[in-house]
Amino acid sequence: QVHLLESGGGLVQTGGSLRLSCTASGRTFRNSASQVMAWFGQAPGKEREFVVAMRGGDDSTYYSDSHEGRFTMTRDATRNTVYLQMSKLKPEDTGVYYCAAGGAAIIRDPDEYDYWGQGTQVTVSS
Repeated sequence: QVHLLESGGGLVQTGGSLRLSCTASGRTFRNSASQVMAWFGQAPGKEREFVVAMRGGDDSTYYSDSHEGRFTMTRDATRNTVYLQMSKLKPEDTGVYYCAAGGAAIIRDPDEYDYWGQGTQVTVSS
């Protein structure tokens, strides 16, 4: 079992920045190309939306079109932690952000992930 714990959400003005963290614990999460860690966002009343994913091994990263250039995902393997640096935030970025992990073959599909954190709220005021 892998446990994921997110932190770093909060209230920020339009154009501001936040950094989210997701720390994995429990069963060692193999840093191999078959393992993926990702961030999804869920706005009120909407479905969970893919933001970014990082594949283990070479840390290749894949962004959604609407977030590329504003959001950056990084990993600190020594801390079993991934980060989501969010910048140039917009009100439409408001929602709960979830960290996910698993052997996802289709990285943009939330059903491909085995483990989820509890989510952290991001609110962007206009």
